[in-house]
Amino acid sequence: MFGSGFLGRGATFGADLNLLVQVGLGLALLVGMGLARRGWYGAHGACQATVVALTIVMTVIWMGPQLRDVYAPSLGRGVVNRVNLAVGMAREAGAEPARAAGARGSLLGRFAVRQPLGVAGGLIVLALIITALFAPLLAPHGAKDAAFAQYLPPSAEFPMGTDNIGRDVLSRVIWGTRLSLYVGLVSVAFGITLGALWGVVAAYFGGPADSVSQRLVDMLMALPPIILALSLMAALGQSVNNVIIALALLLIPTAARTLRSVALSIKETPYVEAARASGCSHWRVIFLHVLPNTFATYVVLFTVNIAYAIVVEASLSFLGLGAPPDEPSWGGMLTAGTQAMETAPWMIFFPGLAISLTVFGLNLLGDAIRDLTDPRLRGGLG
Repeated sequence: MFGSGFLGRGATFGADLNLLVQVGLGLALLVGMGLARRGWYGAHGACQATVVALTIVMTVIWMGPQLRDVYAPSLGRGVVNRVNLAVGMAREAGAEPARAAGARGSLLGRFAVRQPLGVAGGLIVLALIITALFAPLLAPHGAKDAAFAQYLPPSAEFPMGTDNIGRDVLSRVIWGTRLSLYVGLVSVAFGITLGALWGVVAAYFGGPADSVSQRLVDMLMALPPIILALSLMAALGQSVNNVIIALALLLIPTAARTLRSVALSIKETPYVEAARASGCSHWRVIFLHVLPNTFATYVVLFTVNIAYAIVVEASLSFLGLGAPPDEPSWGGMLTAGTQAMETAPWMIFFPGLAISLTVFGLNLLGDAIRDLTDPRLRGGLG
């Protein structure tokens, strides 16, 4: 369906990441059920129904391959010889899961040995995601509660102290994790996806349209990113959603240029030419044969640019053009801490540590995924 190139490279990529995807879907399943039952996505029943529906879909996706691997070999057999059927099912039930468990164990072992930094980065990112999801439970106080004394040093009651207006720094750092990941994930999802579509379509059709689009990409990439972001925020206004729009516009040109270079080589492959010769429309070839083969590059761009988006969001908030001052933004907390750097250094240290740890973990994970999807690199599992 996706062409021979996708079957060749996509099968290897899927085999390498099969267990990681299953673990992620399983975690999403458990978290989705818990959040839907507790109503943490809002009081509206439609939101909870959507979460439950997505949970059911993820359950089918997650459990379907497992049930197929265990029970499919026994389907289609008659009941003439019940003894042979029972023996065959016993062998299949014992041998197949054992082989699958051994393969998965070896996969995790090879990944841990060859990519120890990737494992560390994945654990950091997982801890950040859990912190963002369960912020209402983990934060001892509200992010905007100014009910305490100002500039209290770290203590048992306030492990990270209080800020200049009496808010708990620990609570604001925890809530800031949710804001940073929200901005990073949404902006990168929009920016990388739109840029990928732009680059792939331009590379496939070529001609004057491709030349004009690339000159536009050159114009956008010629501007310094932080200057362009400041200009966009000055024009759009100060809000979290406007930060997402500005970051998405920053990421589109880079993604378009990168995915265009990949699509240029893919469109010349024999299976793409065969699809065109068989009468497939241009859009069918693009979405079924070209786009799927750029998935590995897309995943690497997506992972690496989340850290970039979080840093730019913190920079904009530090300069006063990002999230509003009352929002628990790590960059805004750094700005407030500069006013009392000598008397209350904890106001800068802990938000800065959160930014550094987040970027460090995302970069480690992004590098590991890059090595995993490129067998030519030394760190790959191939």
